Amino acid sequence: MLRGVAVSTLGALLAGSGLGVAHAEVDPALGYDAIANKGSLFNIAEVVGAHDAYRKGLTGKGVGVALIDTGVAPVPGLTSGNVVNGPDLSFDSQLDGMAHLDAFGHGTHMASIIAGRDAAGTPSSYLDPGRFTGIAPDATLVNVKVGASNGAVDVTQVIAAIDWVVEHAKDPGLNIRVITLAYGTDSLQSSTVDPLAYAVENAWRKGIVVVAAGGNDGRPDKTLANPAYDPHVLAVGAMDSAGTVSSSDDTVPNWSTRGTDARHVDVVAPGVSVLGLRVPGGVSDSNNPQARVGERFARASGTSQATAVAAGEAALILQKYPWLAPDQVKQLMTTTASGILSSLPILSGSGLVNLRAVLFNPVNSLLGTVGGLLDSLGTKRWGSGTGSLEKARGSFHVGAGATELRGEIDIFGRAWSGYTWTRQASGGSVWNYGAWLGQRMTGDGWQDHSWPTASWPATDWTGASWTADAWSAKTWSNGSWSAKTWSGDTWSAKTWSGDTWSAKTWSGDTWSAKTWSSENWS
Repeated sequence: MLRGVAVSTLGALLAGSGLGVAHAEVDPALGYDAIANKGSLFNIAEVVGAHDAYRKGLTGKGVGVALIDTGVAPVPGLTSGNVVNGPDLSFDSQLDGMAHLDAFGHGTHMASIIAGRDAAGTPSSYLDPGRFTGIAPDATLVNVKVGASNGAVDVTQVIAAIDWVVEHAKDPGLNIRVITLAYGTDSLQSSTVDPLAYAVENAWRKGIVVVAAGGNDGRPDKTLANPAYDPHVLAVGAMDSAGTVSSSDDTVPNWSTRGTDARHVDVVAPGVSVLGLRVPGGVSDSNNPQARVGERFARASGTSQATAVAAGEAALILQKYPWLAPDQVKQLMTTTASGILSSLPILSGSGLVNLRAVLFNPVNSLLGTVGGLLDSLGTKRWGSGTGSLEKARGSFHVGAGATELRGEIDIFGRAWSGYTWTRQASGGSVWNYGAWLGQRMTGDGWQDHSWPTASWPATDWTGASWTADAWSAKTWSNGSWSAKTWSGDTWSAKTWSGDTWSAKTWSGDTWSAKTWSSENWS
């Protein structure tokens, strides 16, 4: 996940790559044995029941999943026609040749888990272990980029992205029903007033299931990240399936953030040593060469990966039951889950989502009476969103040079009014074409299945040029890589990345020949 940044990064935890199998035959096209390797999406799809969904013709087709992350690189496995570029609200949007692309690597890994596929096929074709297939391979993946090349992102950019998804969810061909948010901060205020929490609640009320990563800080003094701590989202923790379908050997890694009796993760999903697509020459790929598997893949662990799996599961459910409200989707996923015998609910919630139970039993019997559902929801208080923007950031701040963005201002230096924003967000008018809260951030509309960028003001909140800033990131990254695991298995109080942006852009600026034109910062 993205802790003010990504709550998991590529390369996390090589531990567990040995599956305890008698032998493994590496598929030369993949670089690993899809059946024997517990981190392969083929294996994970079998564990969570996605293969049974494919056998019933359910592949996520017609369901849009918005991925609010670091972008999506057009690597093989994400070029078969089901990825749509929404707006790029990241600092990269002001750099030539960087719009929508993922130089960091987190978003690409997530996208491949949710809806990756080597080629569009029939549902039965996705049962072939020799082809790479995400959990919901026919879902529409909407790339909404907020994290820059080093992962830098401010909470206001994430809020703006959620607002955009809400207002454009029903654009032709999208049908966005799921938001995947592997991002989190250590907010210093209750979800009942927090602006980020209000943004996800607004999406939830508008019919969008928000799947949020619980966090990768398993310390006893830490609780769920914001917005996973909000009760009106599906909060996801990580589990280790041990490579078997049986739940008897399932465990929760000690780095998966624990909750409290009052609020913990709702469910868990496979999140250990998950094999997703890498970005050759990207930041995570360059920093973690040990994580590479074959030519195309990288192994990563975190609640980010678990969140991507759960988002794919939600898409499969919504394909079969498109009329379900988010609360009903959440109820189905939690009440049918298989409990993790070796852990307490503060670590694993209701347990592993049981897609077989959700999809192949009468839905009315699973949901129970409408009155019972409403009674259970009545105890959850909705937020006002009028709390502090600075407290929503917690300890996670972006910086330009030696100056960090702090206080009740957005990335443009404008004073934040929670009251004004909540009224416009709830009314569906916070975006006016390409302007968010009156400030132009992106283009006006779709062009060739992609949302164009737009120039921001000449100077940023410090008064300097956007392209001259050395943006630093304190969000989407875990600790440093050491041997076969993250040095502490926990968040290092940063965010998507601990690296700093040492120059204006990649030295080559563009993506070509399936790799960055230069693997190093200029």
